[in-house]
Amino acid sequence: MTGPIVDVHAHVLLPAVEAYVAELDPEGLAAAKELDARRNGPESLAASGRMIGERWQLLTDLPTRLAAMDAAEVDIQLVSPSPSHYYPFLGPADALDVAQRVNAAIGELVGRAPGRLLGLGVAPLQHPQQLVPALDDALGRGLRGVEIGSFGASATGGQTGTVELSDPALNPFWAAAETAGAVVFLHPFGCSLDERLDRFYLANTVSQPAENAVALSHLIFGGVLDRYPDLRVVAAHGGGYLPTAIGRSDHAWRVRPDARRCRQLPSTYLRRLWFDSLTHDSGQLAELIRVAGPTRVLLGSDFPFDMGTDNPVGAVRDAGLPEEVVRAVLSGNAAALLPDTGDRENPAT
Repeated sequence: MTGPIVDVHAHVLLPAVEAYVAELDPEGLAAAKELDARRNGPESLAASGRMIGERWQLLTDLPTRLAAMDAAEVDIQLVSPSPSHYYPFLGPADALDVAQRVNAAIGELVGRAPGRLLGLGVAPLQHPQQLVPALDDALGRGLRGVEIGSFGASATGGQTGTVELSDPALNPFWAAAETAGAVVFLHPFGCSLDERLDRFYLANTVSQPAENAVALSHLIFGGVLDRYPDLRVVAAHGGGYLPTAIGRSDHAWRVRPDARRCRQLPSTYLRRLWFDSLTHDSGQLAELIRVAGPTRVLLGSDFPFDMGTDNPVGAVRDAGLPEEVVRAVLSGNAAALLPDTGDRENPAT
């Protein structure tokens, strides 16, 4: 390995921000938690509570995080807030205020571990007019970009007012992100299927890849990637269902005039996006690399949640990929996405 190993999908919890929101809008936060409980169901909610308790130090304590990174052979993490910090119920002014607080907390964390941590802030997708100010705030604090969900909606979960990634109101945000070279990390939280997924942890196992597929399809079919071809969008969870089912999108583009809204076959846009390696299946990872290209997949662990992996490097090394592809996924592609990481030969020192 010639460069540092970089994990682009790692989370942190911010208890002080959660406490602030609980005082700012207790009714909104309670309603959001109630919706989350309905979406997950009691069995999954209880299991998640136990999991968070067991991994609390990993989520909140820097020395514990760095030790875990060392054990996993990860030199650098690109840290993003837990998506529970999206707070979609907040009004425009409060949403920007809280986003700035999240950005400040992430900036403070990565500032305590130079050479080991890079950071992403958040931007309130449900309020398009606040996206550029939130992005500017994150970049001004030295963060590499922002994390967003797969759609913006109210805490009630209804479709009224839903903001999709193809919405023209987002064009100023996409333009600003492209101009700045900012990373936009697409990470779903919640699912518009709501209580249909309230058993068997379907609220995660099905909803996350489904939401990724829908959101990426909006970017592609909506012409966002035609208008802003240099966007640096990174999709969590290997892009969900879309990369391995992209042939159906290509077919629709060929035969359906209502689907032919982008300039090229949908599959060609996969090579303009970035994806993390978190597929939990070596065959799916190989297929993702085939359709997106070996330069567009980066190491991702979903640290430290149980739906991630404690051995992300091993998962890539054991996938039967050519050695040059392994090196690209673990290190080289991150150096292209985040250029200065390639200069950090010994980030732990």
